[in-house]
Parts: sequence; structure tokens; C-alpha cells
Amino acid sequence: MRKKITKRRVLLGILIILVAAGFWVWRYLTPYTPGIRAENALISAGGVSVEQNDNWISFEPSVTFGTAVIFYPGALVKAEAYAPLAQKIAAAGHPFYIAKMPLNLAVIKSDAAEEIIRVHPKLSFVLGGHSLGGVMASRFAAEHADQLKGVYFLASYPDEKGSLKDTTLSVLSVLGTEDQVVDQASYNKGRSYLPSNTVYYSVKGGNHAQFGSYGKQKGDGEATISEDQQQTLTARSVLDWLGNLR
Repeated sequence: MRKKITKRRVLLGILIILVAAGFWVWRYLTPYTPGIRAENALISAGGVSVEQNDNWISFEPSVTFGTAVIFYPGALVKAEAYAPLAQKIAAAGHPFYIAKMPLNLAVIKSDAAEEIIRVHPKLSFVLGGHSLGGVMASRFAAEHADQLKGVYFLASYPDEKGSLKDTTLSVLSVLGTEDQVVDQASYNKGRSYLPSNTVYYSVKGGNHAQFGSYGKQKGDGEATISEDQQQTLTARSVLDWLGNLR
């Protein structure tokens, strides 16, 4: 009888551990979802046609003026949350493709750009991303520099595996002054992996989350400008950079 009770207690203990582990996994992997502005930006309008497939969201301008843009989302942020930024850049004539990541983690599919590039052989591309997305974009770029014209980082930086220092790629780095999510030490170290001609742009009053449209992010600073203002300034900096690509 005592053995049966002990066995039940062990099984109950295992069950409690599994439930608790499942809860924490669920909580950690719960993504940031797109806000109203993002949902509205997923509707074709203003000369930009929006379409989705299983692997990316495309924003195709009616008239293409220049280099196309591939975007990797930040960790646990759904791809749709970056639709407002994509619309702004696509409206200026640059096709924009937001990669969809498994479990909303770019680290699982850092080569997402490969298929987008293959399916659009007539376009030239730059690649970048937000936060973790930028880190993983730089890793792809480091190994496929011949397929790209440049790399951009939004609240992000390269690590050693994504070093672009010895490439001829053009690079843009954009950071909000109120960003409290980016680790400053890692960001500063990341600068050593970038070319000397990297363009740095500071969004005064911008924070980490407002590069997308998914609400507040844990640990972030309070932005002193609106989400739309931050994305407008960001789009302007990206467009100026695109206009000066070698």
C-alpha cells in the first residue's frame, strides 16, 4: 500500500513539473501581436500591393524605383507587426519583404532571405532586421555578401559570426535614444564588426518597440515620440541610405 502511495506521489510530482514547465514555455513563446496600425497596413493601398504566403509578407509598389528590402522581425514579434514601416518604404518605390519566422524567432531560420532572393531574380536586395532579427540577418549577409548590396540594423548589431567588417557592403545602424532593451555593451562591441563607413542614425525620443507596431515591450524605455513618428523617421533614414548605395 505504501509503495502505491509513493508511486502516486512521484507521478503527481512529475505532472506538476510538466504543467509548470509547459506554462513557462507557453509564457516565454507567446508572441507580441500586431496592433491596429499594423493590421490596417496589411491592406493594399496607396499604390502598394500586399500579399502573404507561408514564408513572407510582400509589399509591392506599383512602380519600383530601386533596391528591394528584406526584413527579419525581432524575437517573439509576429511579422505582421512591421507592416506600417514596410508600407512607408514600399510606397517610395522599394519592394519590401517581411520574413515569417518559425515560433517568431529568426534564430531558427536565419537563411529566410535565400528563398526571397531566389524567387525575385530581377531585383537587387538589402537585408536587415529589428533586434534579434538584425543579428541573424548579419549572419546570413556575412556568408552571402555577393547576393546583397547592404545590411541595416534597427535597434540591433552584429555578433562575431555576423561580422561585416571585411565586406564591401553598405551598412546602416538605427537606434532610438530611449531604447532600454538593447544591451549597450553588446551594441558597442558590435560596432567593431561593422565597416568603417557604416552610417549611424539616432531616432531622438524613439524606443525599442516602436520600430514595429505591437505595443509596449518589457524592460523598454518610454518613447517621447509617437509610434508613427518613430517609423516615419526610421523610414526616412532607410530611404536616404538606399538612395546612396554604391
